Amino acid sequence: MTYLETLDYLYASVPAFHQVGAKAYKPGLDNTIRLMEYVGNPHTRFRSIHVAGTNGKGSTSHLLAAVLQAAGYRVGLYTSPHLVDFRERIRINGEMIPQDRVVTFVAENEGVLEAIHPSFFETTMALAFQYFAEEKVDIAIVEVGLGGRLDSTNIITPEVSVITNIGLDHTAFLGDTLSAIASEKAGIIKPYVPVVIGETHEETREVFEQQAESCHAPIYFADQYTSTYTDFEEKVQGMCQLQGMYQAHNKQTVFCTLQIMRAMGWHISDDAIEEGYAQVCTLTGLRGRWEQLANTPLTYCDTGHNSHGIKYVSEQLQRLQQERGGELHIVFGMVDDKDVDVVLALLPQQAHYYFTQAQTHRAIPATQLQKMAQSYQLVGDAYADVQHALEMAQKKASAHDIIFIGGSNYVVGEILPLYSAIAL
Repeated sequence: MTYLETLDYLYASVPAFHQVGAKAYKPGLDNTIRLMEYVGNPHTRFRSIHVAGTNGKGSTSHLLAAVLQAAGYRVGLYTSPHLVDFRERIRINGEMIPQDRVVTFVAENEGVLEAIHPSFFETTMALAFQYFAEEKVDIAIVEVGLGGRLDSTNIITPEVSVITNIGLDHTAFLGDTLSAIASEKAGIIKPYVPVVIGETHEETREVFEQQAESCHAPIYFADQYTSTYTDFEEKVQGMCQLQGMYQAHNKQTVFCTLQIMRAMGWHISDDAIEEGYAQVCTLTGLRGRWEQLANTPLTYCDTGHNSHGIKYVSEQLQRLQQERGGELHIVFGMVDDKDVDVVLALLPQQAHYYFTQAQTHRAIPATQLQKMAQSYQLVGDAYADVQHALEMAQKKASAHDIIFIGGSNYVVGEILPLYSAIAL
């Protein structure tokens, strides 16, 4: 099979959550354990950091990878979903896995894939872990797919566990309260392994503390962590390539994690931290996080797609508009497993909307989203595809206006190929 034929085979034989939603979700580790045993348990042959949370997992994972890479380590990075190219999910020192390694893995394991019927995520993870082991990475940053306790990645025993935050997302799978969701994510806490919690909340703190205590795991709350490098921390956070308002928590969480790793004997210099923060997107290939796409008109995109993420995006858009004037033009689309009403209620009312839908059957039809938005005084037209919606926004926006594209990873993924990353 060619590379494209291999991807078609994967999507057809093991449906992906990002394509079919809930039908692709397979909680539990039985399939994962069987598959990993078949490929030789590669996850036992490299060290790792495990990153869970409702939002910020991807940014936190990339920032950790960037700093460790700058420190001279050979760093694997496993994240999801991808925005443009499947291979974004699996990187070593910022370089995507070669196409031929994807083809070879599927060809060599086609029999077991058809016998076990793992999920798309399980198959992709097995591919990543085998690749990391064969390439002898010093450490891999592994992002949880969904939840934590029953997530396929929970077979690893990391150097440090990180839980960025807790919000109401994927409630059908994880529970409909913050404490219930926290319990699922706390499932990544391992015996005697330090755990860093990014944000402290009264409703979830006890959940994490109890799980950490039962595992004899040292626990740190990043937003309460007292650093002896306060001035340095402020300096590196200010120079970070990740400039979204919501990134403040992620930068803080990573800094706390790095200090713990230093105490454990990892060689991470101040210079490496500076370089990693300042060049995180350049070093790792991260895109779509409050990314500036154009200067005239000023154009941003962001992958925030639930209420927790959209709240920060909306605040940042309104602050940006206050600073520079001009009007807001928002290209917006969502998928059908989100709490759409909560998200719509958070969006700026003083904006021109271009409601659209990505090329996935999970997308909410643009006309339906437009009608729902009217209840929240969000006014705009509906467009059947993302590129047309963007073209209309560009046509109607003046040079002094602001264009924003978001609401879904898929919407952002479809516009990124139209833009090269801007060096800021």
